[in-house]
Amino acid sequence: MFLLPPLTISCSHEHAGFAGTVSISARTLHGTVEDIRESLRRSGISKLVLVNGHGGNYVLSNVTREANVEGSHVTLFPARDDWDAARREAGLTTTASEDMHAGELETSLLLYAHPDVIREDHRPQDHLASTRTHLLLTGMRAYTDSGVIGRPSLATPEKGEAALASLTASFAGHLRLLDRPQAGGHTPEQS
Repeated sequence: MFLLPPLTISCSHEHAGFAGTVSISARTLHGTVEDIRESLRRSGISKLVLVNGHGGNYVLSNVTREANVEGSHVTLFPARDDWDAARREAGLTTTASEDMHAGELETSLLLYAHPDVIREDHRPQDHLASTRTHLLLTGMRAYTDSGVIGRPSLATPEKGEAALASLTASFAGHLRLLDRPQAGGHTPEQS
């Protein structure tokens, strides 16, 4: 197993209303991942796990589907079900819709893994914007001045630890399915 360096700039267009946002197009991200896959394939590596750290990278779902047309070659992690399980295991109060950015989940993960990056004044930063009907049209700036959409006041290191443990277990499931041999064109769930 090889660990590739992260792509540190991706599709963050919804954050464009905030100074300093740097983003690449969905075409560029798609092309970059495909170029990496092709390079790995030439080296005899046909399986790839895409670990997505940003919800705005919608194109990675398409990359994954296209790569798997003729067999299981790519998995995208974490998937929505992985996040849902992590939220349940951590006992989070907020829903995924309420907790879009810098809220209970993300702050809990950071309080556990990297508490030094969380400001002391994070608790009073709650900002609710559960209905974001025109997010794709207007970006996040139309719904928040701070970038927070969620409730960081509910975050704890314990919730972060439980969420990360759940994500770790989910990741193992992705690896097992990706590594599973396929016969007769069946999907891993059918075998």
